[in-house]
Amino acid sequence: MNKDLTHISKYLSFLLRHKPESIGLKLDESGWASINELIEKSTDHKLTNDLIEIVVETNDKQRFSISTNGEMIRANQGHSISIELDLEPIEPPEFLIHGTADRFLEAILSEGLKKMNRHHVHLSESEAVAKSVGGRYGKPILLKVLTSKMYTDGFKFYRSANNVWLVEHVPPKYIQQA
Repeated sequence: MNKDLTHISKYLSFLLRHKPESIGLKLDESGWASINELIEKSTDHKLTNDLIEIVVETNDKQRFSISTNGEMIRANQGHSISIELDLEPIEPPEFLIHGTADRFLEAILSEGLKKMNRHHVHLSESEAVAKSVGGRYGKPILLKVLTSKMYTDGFKFYRSANNVWLVEHVPPKYIQQA
């Protein structure tokens, strides 16, 4: 069952973060999709309301939110499509952690952390989470980002519903190897 939930979570991530049009799913400007439409148009998995709720509730990274009325779902962050998450700027802690693969270190120390095809750079308060993220791309390394200094220097930070910290870019001068 856990393997099935992981596959469904990846499927929902693909649809809600990157390619809703692949099944003709419509997202509103804030990234919300009708759960009924998602179930109706889903092609790769036989989705039900109960199954979607289980995936949302058991996802270790809390990637998704269900609306208070239970009719809509959205990804909390990580979109490559244009949406408005309606997040308010917030003061970050003194530092946050970014996990990456060691093969990217030279470029990061030279150019900083870039959002690439996403809306923001993702940072974490948890070394374990950052290490897990970095391990998806190779041998993981952790970078300490001096976020309090960045904030003082005028950078805006946001925190998603699942506690991922977001920023547009991290210049190299704010990055240290952890």
